[in-house]
Amino acid sequence: MSILPKAVRTMRIVALPLARPKIPPEHGLKSHAVFNPNRMLIYYHFDLSQGDTANKDDQSVIKRGVKWASTKAADLWAGFGKAPEGSWKLQTYEFGERIIDRIDFEELALKGVDPTLGPSIPNSDIARRNANQVENSEKQIQKETLRIPLVYPPSIYASLPSTGMDEVSHPSVMHLRTLLASREPRHRKGFWMWMAIAPLTAPFILVPVIPNLPFFFCVWRSWSHYRAYRASQYLSSLLDHSLVIPEPSPALDQLYVSYAPSNIERMPVPAPTTRSAASPQKAPDTMHMADDSTAAFSDPSNLSKTSQPLLLTRNAIPHILQLFGLPQPSAADMYRAVEQVRGRLGGTSGR
Repeated sequence: MSILPKAVRTMRIVALPLARPKIPPEHGLKSHAVFNPNRMLIYYHFDLSQGDTANKDDQSVIKRGVKWASTKAADLWAGFGKAPEGSWKLQTYEFGERIIDRIDFEELALKGVDPTLGPSIPNSDIARRNANQVENSEKQIQKETLRIPLVYPPSIYASLPSTGMDEVSHPSVMHLRTLLASREPRHRKGFWMWMAIAPLTAPFILVPVIPNLPFFFCVWRSWSHYRAYRASQYLSSLLDHSLVIPEPSPALDQLYVSYAPSNIERMPVPAPTTRSAASPQKAPDTMHMADDSTAAFSDPSNLSKTSQPLLLTRNAIPHILQLFGLPQPSAADMYRAVEQVRGRLGGTSGR
C-alpha cells in the first residue's frame, strides 16, 4: 500500500478532556472497562476534512458503492427533518435524533473515521518479502512523513501521573490506546448483535404506508458499530506504528482556562465565617448551609461530584471550531459529549 504524506498532513486528532479521573479511584473495575470512572473522559475529534480524494483510486467498487449508499441514506434522513409539521416523517426524525443523543459520544466520534481517507499502513507481509535495505528505507520514510499530531491541552494532562518520557508513552497517547482497546470488542459485539436482530423485524413489513423502520434501525445500528469497530482497529494500527505524535496546544489550553465551569458549579458553597448582626434570624439557615457543605465533602456518595468536575462548558465549542477551522456540523457531537459527560458525573459510575 502506498504512503501518502499529503493525507497525513491534513489529518489531525484533537483531544478535548471533559472530566478527570475519579479520586479516590473505584476498585474492582477492569482496566479496559468501557465506562471506567478511573479514566479521563475525553472527546476525540478526528479531522479528515481535506483527505477526501487521497485514496480515491485505491477504493474498490464495493467501497465506492457503500459510500454512495451511506450518502444517499444521510440525505434521505435529512429530508425527514424538513418534512411538514406533524407528519410521520418529522416525528420519526425527531425521535431518531433523541436516540442519537443517547449513543455513546465515543462511538459517534469513532464511526466518523473513514480509514480509506487516512494514511495507509504499510503491509507487514509485503515488507517481509522485500530486501532488508528496502525495508529499512521504508521505515525511515514512514517515520519522517507519517506524523499525525494529537493536539491536547497540556495543563489538563500535567496533573496525571507520568507514564514515560517518550512520545509513545505520553498520557495523551496512552489514554487513546486504552480507549480503543475497550471500545473495539464492544463494537464488534454490537455489530453482530444488531445484525442478528434485523431479520426478526420482518413482520413489520406488513404495516402499510410506513416503511419497516425497525429493520432500518437495526441495520443502521449494526453499520454504526461496524464503522466504529473498523476505526478502532485502524487507529490502533496507527498507534502501533508510532505514527500518532502528541502535540501540546497553548491556545487550546487558554480556552480551558477561559471556559471552565465556575467554582460554584464545581463545589458546594462554603459557609460564611461571620454572622450578620443586622439579621440574626438567618443564623439557623447559615448553620444549615455549613452542615450541608461539610457533608458534601465527607459523604462518599457526593465525592464523585466534587472530585470529577466538568472541565469545559458548551460555550467553548464555537471557539474550538474557530481555533481549529472545523466545520459547523462537528459541533453537534461535541455538544452531545458535554451533555453525556455531565450526566455520567451526576449519575452512577457505570451503565
